[in-house]
Amino acid sequence: MLEIKNLNVHYGVIHALKDASLTVNEGEIVSLIGANGAGKTTLLHAISGILKITSGEILFEDKKLNKISAKDIVACGITQVPEGRRIFSGLSVYENLQMGAYLRKDKEGIAQDLEMVYERFPILKKRSNQDASTLSGGEQQMLAMGRALMARPKILLLDEPSMGLAPILVREIFHIIKDINEQGTTILLVEQNARMALSIADRAYVLENGSIVLSGTGKELAASEDIQKAYLGG
Repeated sequence: MLEIKNLNVHYGVIHALKDASLTVNEGEIVSLIGANGAGKTTLLHAISGILKITSGEILFEDKKLNKISAKDIVACGITQVPEGRRIFSGLSVYENLQMGAYLRKDKEGIAQDLEMVYERFPILKKRSNQDASTLSGGEQQMLAMGRALMARPKILLLDEPSMGLAPILVREIFHIIKDINEQGTTILLVEQNARMALSIADRAYVLENGSIVLSGTGKELAASEDIQKAYLGG
C-alpha cells in the first residue's frame, strides 16, 4: 500500500534520513520506534509532502508521491495526526472536526462521519461547542484523531499520540488506535513509548540516526534483547 524506497532528506547540511526504506501493507499497524532526533517525524513529514525529499521514492497504491502537494496527498487518502496535536485554538471542537473534511464535498457523508467520530469519542460530542484549546491533553489527542478521520483516510499517520498523557490515557489512546485499525484503516505509528507501540504492531521498524537498522514483527522486536536494553528498559 505504502512503500518508501531509499529515502534521503536533508535539513541544510544535516542528513536527516539516510536511504530509509519501509513498507506498510493494507490493513496493518506498522510502528516506527527510535530515540528523539532519529528522524521519525521527518519521515512522516516527507510522506505527507510537508518536507521536500532529496532522493528516493514514496509510493502509495503504486502512485509516486515525490512531487505531489501536501493537499493532493491528503486527497489520495493519507492523513497525518501531528505531534503535539496541533488543534486549532479559537475554533470549537465541532469546527475543528469540520476542518478535517475541508477537501470533501459530500455533505451527507461528512454528517455521517461526524456522528461516527462522536460515537467513537463521546467526550467530543459533549464538548462540541467548546473552544478546542480548553480541552485536556487527552481530549485534544482524541480531537486530533477525530479530525483526521473526517478526511476518510486509507492510511493514518500518527506522530507520538501518547506524548504528555497520563498512563491511563495512554492505554485508552492505544485501544482507540487498535479499534480504528480493526474498522479498516491502515496505520503507520511513530511512537517513543516503544513497549506500547510494539504491543499493537503487526510489524515494526527501528530508526537510528536517520537509518532503518532493524525490522520484524512487533513480537519479534519486543523480544529482542537489544531492543529491550535500548528502548524497553530491560
